[in-house]
Amino acid sequence: MKENQQTARHRLGGLRRAAGLVIALITVLGLASVPAVAATDDTASRRSRADSAMDVVAAMQPGWNLGNTLDAIPDETSWGNPRATKALFQSIRSQGFRSVRIPITWTDHQSGTAPYTIDTAWMARAKQVVDMALASDLHVLINVHHDSWQWIANMGTDHDQVLARFNATWTQIAAAFRDAPRKVLFESVNEPQFYSGTDEQKGQMLAELNRSFHGIVRGSGGGNSTRLLVLPTMGTTPSQELMDKLVAEMTALGDNNLVATIHYYGFWPFSVNIAGYTRFDSQSGQDLVDAFDRAYKSFVSRGVPVILGEYGLLGFDVDVNAVQRGEKLKFFEALGHHARAKKLTTMWWDNGQHLNRETLRWKDPELFAQIKSSWTTRSGTASADSIYVPKSGAIAAQSLTLNLNGTTFRGLWQGNTMLAPGRDYAVSGDKLTLTAATLTRLAGDRSYGVKATIQARFSQGIPWQINVISYDPPVLSNATGTAQSLAIPTQFRGDQLATMEAKYADGSNAGPHDWTSYKEFGRAFSPDSANNTIRLTSDFLGSLRENAPVSLTFHFWSGAIVTYRVTKSGDSVTGTTS
Repeated sequence: MKENQQTARHRLGGLRRAAGLVIALITVLGLASVPAVAATDDTASRRSRADSAMDVVAAMQPGWNLGNTLDAIPDETSWGNPRATKALFQSIRSQGFRSVRIPITWTDHQSGTAPYTIDTAWMARAKQVVDMALASDLHVLINVHHDSWQWIANMGTDHDQVLARFNATWTQIAAAFRDAPRKVLFESVNEPQFYSGTDEQKGQMLAELNRSFHGIVRGSGGGNSTRLLVLPTMGTTPSQELMDKLVAEMTALGDNNLVATIHYYGFWPFSVNIAGYTRFDSQSGQDLVDAFDRAYKSFVSRGVPVILGEYGLLGFDVDVNAVQRGEKLKFFEALGHHARAKKLTTMWWDNGQHLNRETLRWKDPELFAQIKSSWTTRSGTASADSIYVPKSGAIAAQSLTLNLNGTTFRGLWQGNTMLAPGRDYAVSGDKLTLTAATLTRLAGDRSYGVKATIQARFSQGIPWQINVISYDPPVLSNATGTAQSLAIPTQFRGDQLATMEAKYADGSNAGPHDWTSYKEFGRAFSPDSANNTIRLTSDFLGSLRENAPVSLTFHFWSGAIVTYRVTKSGDSVTGTTS
C-alpha cells in the first residue's frame, strides 16, 4: 500500500459506518416524479444533446484516478508516486480510459487563516496537470479531497471558519479554471463527513456546502456558468436514504448541469476479507447489484448522470492479496458489467498499487485485462481459479462450477493445445470435471507450487485461468516475539492462506473485531510465503488479554486447516504448535 495510513483508515472507517448513516437535509421534496433538473437559462437548454450532462458523463466512461499524487500530504511525491507527466496521461488514454479524476488536497498549500490564500505555485501546478490530461484527450474531474477530514469535518464545532475557508477555496479554484473547457468537471468535496452533530445537522452542513459551492462556481461566470458540477452523498455512500436526500437537494438547486457521485468498494466483509467472507459469493454479488440499482433508480432514470468516483477493494489498502486472486477478478468482472448495465461512469481508484508510474506498466496485467474487458462485454468465470492436488498419493478427479455470465463455454486449453472433452474433462450443466488422469498428467513431478495453468475459454470476454497446484498441508513452528509483532515460521508447501480465526479457551472471540472469530486479513495477520512466515500484527497482539491462551485456526485455500496457540505476557508473546 502506498496510501498514507491515516487516510486509508479514514476511508475504511467511513465506509464501515456508511450503512448506519441516517441523514436529514433541510429540504425534503416529493421524489416520485422528479424530472431531470431544469436548466438555469436558455443557453443551457439550447445545447446539443451531445453536450448534455448525461452525454458528457457517458463520454467519460471509463475513468481512472490519479490517486496519492496531488492529494498527497503535504506534497505531490510525499506518498511514493512520481510527479505526474504528460506521458502518464497519454499512456492512460492509450489504455482505453477516457477520463481522469485528479484528487487535489489544498490544505498544506493554503493559509490557515483568512483570506485562506492558495499558493500560486500549487494552483499553477494543478492547472498544469489538468492541461496535460486535457492535451491527452481526457475529460478531467478535480475536487477538494483530503481537506474533507483535515478541516471541513470540523464544521459542527467551527461552522463559520470552515464555511469561510471552503468558500474561499472554491472561489479561487473557480477563478483559476473559469475558462477551462467543458471537459473539466468540479466535485465539491471528497467523501464528506463531520466529526460532530446529529445526523440531521450533518446533512444540513453538507447541503450548505453543496449550495455554497454551486453558487460560487455559477456566479464566477465564463465556462463555470454551465460547467458540470459533481455533488456527493454523505460519505459518497450509495445508501437509498442518502441518495434520496441528494436528489432532493439537486432538485432544489434547479440546475441540469449537476452530476451525482458515489463510491463503491464492495460488500465490506468481502472487501477486506473478514468474518469468513473470503469469496465473492451471492451476498457480495447482491450487495453490488443493489447499490448500482439504487443509483440508477435514484438518479439515472430521472436524467441525472452518476459518476462512480472511486471503486476497488478496501483490502488493497493493506495488501493487494487480501482478496484471493480469482475472487478479485470475479468482483471486477461483475462490477464492470453492472455499472455498464446501469449507465454509471466508473473511475478506478489507483493510488499507485495498480499502475507503475515509473514504467507506465500495469503491476497486474491480468487484473487490468479483466477490468478493461468488462467495459464492453461479460466474461465467464468459475467457482475457483485453482485446483489443489496432493504431492503424493493418488490424485482424484475434481470439479468446478462454471459461471457462464451469459457466455457459452468453448473448452479447455493448455497453451495452444485444446484439451479433449470426454477424455480430459467433462461438462454437465454448469459443472466442469477434470479427470484424475488429466490432473495427474498436469501435476508433472508434483513438486510444490503451480504445476500447470489451463484456460477455460468462453464465447466472449477474458479466458478463466485455472492453476493446478501441488501441495501438502502447511507446517507451522514455535516462535517468540513481542506485542508489536510475532513472525510464525511457516512451511506453506505450495498452499496459500485464506483466513485466520482466533478464540480464547472459553470459546469467546479474540482480537480486534471481536464480533467475529475470523480476523481481518492484513490488519490482524499477514502471510509472507517468500519469507516463510505468517506475521501477527500489533493491532491483533495488542488487543489480547494477558496470560490467556488464544487458539488460532488457519484456513488455507486447499482446504487444509492448521491450529496454533499464542499467549501474551506483558510485552512478550509466545507461539506454539497445537
